[in-house]
Amino acid sequence: MSAPSSGVMAPAAHAAPKPWASDFVLLAAIWGASFLFMRIGALEFGALPTAAVRVAIAAMFLLPLVWLRGLLPELKKHWRRTFFIGLLNSGIPFACFSFALLSISTGLSAILNATVPMFGALIAWAWLNDKLTASRLLGLAVGFAGVALLAWDKASFTPDASGASSGWAVLACLLAVLCYGISASYTKRYLAGLPPLVTAAGSQIGATLGLALPALWLWPARMPGASAWLALLVVGVVCTGIAYILFFRLIENAGPPRALSVTFLVPVFAVLYGVTFLGETVTPWMLGCAAVIVCGTALSTGLLRLGRGNRTLPR
Repeated sequence: MSAPSSGVMAPAAHAAPKPWASDFVLLAAIWGASFLFMRIGALEFGALPTAAVRVAIAAMFLLPLVWLRGLLPELKKHWRRTFFIGLLNSGIPFACFSFALLSISTGLSAILNATVPMFGALIAWAWLNDKLTASRLLGLAVGFAGVALLAWDKASFTPDASGASSGWAVLACLLAVLCYGISASYTKRYLAGLPPLVTAAGSQIGATLGLALPALWLWPARMPGASAWLALLVVGVVCTGIAYILFFRLIENAGPPRALSVTFLVPVFAVLYGVTFLGETVTPWMLGCAAVIVCGTALSTGLLRLGRGNRTLPR
């Protein structure tokens, strides 16, 4: 159904709820909680050990499931690509966000995470020939403007009293979302048709192997407490193991741009958890920039469109 000719912004028409809608909402709620648990863990473990323990726990949770379902031959057959996607989609991003959460709030990290679909849409257009209309191009511009406004207000490269710098934290978040965008298109192109459980397990094993040595080198001198271990257990099993099964199933069923748009809802849950459990403050400026980012991302992924902005742009 075409958009109204008046040119106003309108939601894309849907005759009925999509079969992947429940996975979409559940994944957003789970990933929203991951920022809370990563922050709790990173305060005692440090950034790289937090990421390494998270993926190691996820791998130990997923590998027996692969074996029980008789999918080990598939994992062995595709181990190179699934291990590689693990570094790109888990190892690097988890380390980046764990580092960032030592300096900035969970809400701000999640808002920056909401730019994932913009990177994903741009990469899918360049790599997978995904259609990029004038409306979606405008969305990219709007979304990145929102990121720039947010970073301008929050990012500082001057170390605070603890030696942390919010500017480097913001850049770490943006590197993480770039990796997410690339990995989604890589998964769609090279791992299409592979059972989500195999992709999820292989990716976490690959991330574990990639982070093992750096994590051991930077392991804290003092053993972290029970609360930090519990946080990483939850983030490893629920927010990584179970979440990545849902995520790769979304990519398979809905495509990379729509799967990545789950980050629309992630900040809502992350901010709610941060305010409730960590006493974090959400400023009007953060909310305003978040609204700009979400609007831009909605346009860039085609979830919203302008009535006269549907001309497909050439590659």
